[in-house]
Amino acid sequence: MPARKKKTSQTANTLPSPQDISAMRLALRLAKRALGHTAPNPPVGAVLYREEKILGRGFHSRAGAPHAEIEALTDAKRRGHNPAGATLAVTLEPCSTHGRTPPCTEAIKAAGISRVVIGCLDPNPAHAGRALQILRSAGIAVSTGVLEDECRLLIRCFARHITTGRPWVIAKIATSLDMRIAPAPGKPRTISGPLALRHAHSLRLLSDAILIGAGTLRTDDPALTIRHVPCPAHKPQPWRIVLTKSSNLPKQARIFNDLYRDRTLVMLDTPWPEILKQLGQRGVQTLLIEGGGITLASALHAGIVDELHHIVCPFLLGGPTSAFPGEEFFTSNQKIAATTHVTRLGSDILLRTLLSKP
Repeated sequence: MPARKKKTSQTANTLPSPQDISAMRLALRLAKRALGHTAPNPPVGAVLYREEKILGRGFHSRAGAPHAEIEALTDAKRRGHNPAGATLAVTLEPCSTHGRTPPCTEAIKAAGISRVVIGCLDPNPAHAGRALQILRSAGIAVSTGVLEDECRLLIRCFARHITTGRPWVIAKIATSLDMRIAPAPGKPRTISGPLALRHAHSLRLLSDAILIGAGTLRTDDPALTIRHVPCPAHKPQPWRIVLTKSSNLPKQARIFNDLYRDRTLVMLDTPWPEILKQLGQRGVQTLLIEGGGITLASALHAGIVDELHHIVCPFLLGGPTSAFPGEEFFTSNQKIAATTHVTRLGSDILLRTLLSKP
């Protein structure tokens, strides 16, 4: 008798069940634990489950470490659960090619998983959708687009770099209620509270490079290093970028003399497109612009900011200078891609707005 051909599943997506959505939410929470730790890879979370029972869970912790799918399978085996016939929810399409680790599609097939639920496809045009074909050809049911918007937002920096070669740009600013960023001379320079400071350093942790203008360097002499939040040993300090129109910079500045001085770059009279191109070539997926006001205004006017974090502090400073001096930023036909998210940071308010679609 001839061998029976293996049944394949080429059917379209089925509607996600409440268990699928719950598992994907858990996978997203797991993936967020590694935000800023995984470059040049994206953060990914995975959950293995059967009906309402969680069998295993995991996330990709850093480049070169096991991927989220492998961590979930390992966790299930550690707990004494057989993954055969179970469902795997993963925030990003499983890898299908050899990199630092073997392809996850092969591990999924070998484990006997019967169904894979995917948040979003791999944004790399060379890989997008390839895993779906591999898994379905092996008889594994595949559903895609479960909590897709949240999953795409999670990998926005990776996706921007892999598809365009340029980084995702985040701008951060703290202002008073009357839109001033600095007090009078002789007053303390920091106007926001401790929770806002922690948030600023969490953005540094997420970023591969931090950019300031020459005025901020001269006035504040910032270190531009990751502090106030836990930073894993494998995470390098971000590149420190100084944008200036003059080579006359203070040689005694900390960023030119500390342990990370080799990760300091000066860009003299460089236009924004060239800045993004050069940083992208260095592997920078996320660029954080920290100031000052003229530099932020220039970036906003050039339309290169993808995400704005505006911390509003509950007092008035007064004075003649606005936080964003210069020309008008937005034309009448420019649309904001997403609503602004409002978060309380102690006595300060964080307004986080996406200016580009992830």
